[in-house]
Amino acid sequence: MHHATLLAHSLDLASHKQSPAADAVPLSLYIHIPWCVKKCPYCDFNSHGLHGVMPERDYVAALLADLDGDLADFGEAFAGREISSRPLESIFFGGGTPSLFAPDSIAAILDGAAARLPFAPDCEITLETNPGTVEHGRFDGYLKAGINRISFGVQSFDDEKLRALGRIHSSAEAEAAVKLAQDAGYANINLDLMYALPRQNLAGALTDVERALALQPTHISHYQLTLEPGTPFAKKPPPLPNHDAAWDMQEACEQRLAEAGYAQYEVSAYAQTGRRCRHNLNYWRFGDYLGIGAGAHGKLTGSGDGGRGMGTASQTALQVRRRWKTKHPRTYMETATQRARIGGDETVTSGQLPFEFMLNTLRLNDGVPAADFTARTGLPLDAIAAPLAKARANGWLTGDPDHLQATPLGRRFLNDVIEAFLPPDKPEPRHA
Repeated sequence: MHHATLLAHSLDLASHKQSPAADAVPLSLYIHIPWCVKKCPYCDFNSHGLHGVMPERDYVAALLADLDGDLADFGEAFAGREISSRPLESIFFGGGTPSLFAPDSIAAILDGAAARLPFAPDCEITLETNPGTVEHGRFDGYLKAGINRISFGVQSFDDEKLRALGRIHSSAEAEAAVKLAQDAGYANINLDLMYALPRQNLAGALTDVERALALQPTHISHYQLTLEPGTPFAKKPPPLPNHDAAWDMQEACEQRLAEAGYAQYEVSAYAQTGRRCRHNLNYWRFGDYLGIGAGAHGKLTGSGDGGRGMGTASQTALQVRRRWKTKHPRTYMETATQRARIGGDETVTSGQLPFEFMLNTLRLNDGVPAADFTARTGLPLDAIAAPLAKARANGWLTGDPDHLQATPLGRRFLNDVIEAFLPPDKPEPRHA
């Protein structure tokens, strides 16, 4: 279908009238490509080092079969409306390293998705890219396929730090890749940067930010390196800056990014005006998303009126259903047409909904309208009156009754704020 036809397909929405209920929760699509050239020692994502030839054709077929299965299972998941009539606001290819797939494969996936779901006219379509895996011709091909946003996993512009992180690219390759994407016509580019790296100091963290700014991306994700359980770094930790040093790096880099015109809108996200990541915003605003691919996660909201595949309805809360897929690529491809492709299904209980909502929305610097709580959970705001009062009394949330927003103090102690909304039977918070 490619870019022009994708646009024409999306314009059909202008004549397709949606019910208010169907429009209430935006819908996105996450597509997981699990392979990478080499797995990095800090990475806990579902990624697998590449051995031999990638089964691109088989995996594309599996993705579309997976999507068919989810659309069948959740066919009337929102107010009795077919999910296939809800427009996709964003699509995100994550990994792994999605840029290992050829442009024709990416085009086939997008063509298949467009044949099954309408695309919003301004649908944001992101491809995660490793700077060491792309060349000029590929960027042209991805653009023609419909990709309109590129996200580069740069992590650092210090070659010594890149080697310590197990990255396969150099700083020069990262800079060259960004310029190639810009030359190909991409107007929306994100750079991922990490700080608090092994043996990094404040000057080094700021130098990384300066080199990123010199490339003039539209968006920068700037996040702290953490030691995730089960990773080589967790088993044999490298020498990392202490907590105070990491905090100094965060504050200094945040200030420098603000000076350069990149407004922080989420814990680790900075954007030029009008360039916030719409896909991640949908996550953080407790929107809906289908997840296809090995290990992919999805979340859908049901009306509670017996939507097919959504389980038993609650009298008050909307039904929020999470689904994740089996992790191993080979198993996933072998079972893509079967229910065995599903790693698990979970209905979020009405008691867990406030915590799940706050876990996401309080990451946003601007917060969300208080009315969104009821719109996305079905629960009255009174259901969280006690923890709201406590959080406001502690100075963690602003006093505006019509808005749910963390204060600067609340953002600094975000895990404590979110923990206040845990139900009694859920003692351990998930880290924000």
